[in-house]
Amino acid sequence: MIWYPNCKVNIGLNILERREDGYHNIETLMLPIVGLTDSLDIAPSMSETEFSLSGLELDCPPEKNLCMRAVQLMQQHYGVGKVKVHLHKMIPFGAGLGGGSSDAAFTIKALDSLFGLGLTIEQMCAIAVELGSDTAFFIGNHAALCSGCGEIMEPFDIGQLCGKHITIVRPSFGIPTIEAYSGIVPRRPETSLRKRLEQHISTWREEIKNDFEPSIFAKYPVLATIKKALYDAGAIYASMSGSGSVVFAISEENLAERLKNIFTDTCIASWLDDSLILGIAN
Repeated sequence: MIWYPNCKVNIGLNILERREDGYHNIETLMLPIVGLTDSLDIAPSMSETEFSLSGLELDCPPEKNLCMRAVQLMQQHYGVGKVKVHLHKMIPFGAGLGGGSSDAAFTIKALDSLFGLGLTIEQMCAIAVELGSDTAFFIGNHAALCSGCGEIMEPFDIGQLCGKHITIVRPSFGIPTIEAYSGIVPRRPETSLRKRLEQHISTWREEIKNDFEPSIFAKYPVLATIKKALYDAGAIYASMSGSGSVVFAISEENLAERLKNIFTDTCIASWLDDSLILGIAN
């Protein structure tokens, strides 16, 4: 059984406060992107549970990979059998795209299907939240306004994005989440993110911010340069995604061809957003 865990971008990201447990309360709109995916192959095993990896290299041992941690939790909670897991990694890490969280969520969904568990969305989300704040989002995998640590999700109408394009620019480096949070001073904005998102998309450039940008851009000025270039190329809205190094643009036209001549040292990808608009992830 092969699944294709997709990535996400964040439109707006407010870091509201630091919690007693060390995490942070946030508000953000998460949007599933299906043009860039990993490949996850899970099959029953007659011997031991095994994990193998191809594609991008990861800097953690197999037993700590989020896919394996998801398998272990599903075995503990629902008694699923031994499996062979192969992950072909294409979504870069440290990019703010949620690739690891997506891999974990799709592992949960794959095991539910493979062993005929019939779990509800709520039951799968309960497992997912043990694996990371973004993981539960990928269970439902639809545009959602997320709060708490990211695990509290409300559907959000993204009709304003109908017919728009999204262009993702990935520099050659990633940003560890711990490093990103080290420069954050939590604050509560006067106007909620929901109210700002409900304004016309033409206002988003001034109204909707990612709180990681000031400190990250100061340390990695190339990201500010990329964001400016996206606006110069015709973006309606541009932002860093999550706490990572990816900067993306929403535009009326496909910007990728224009940007290939500008960003010779980056990876450029662009998708026509029919699937994005519908929040569909295969």
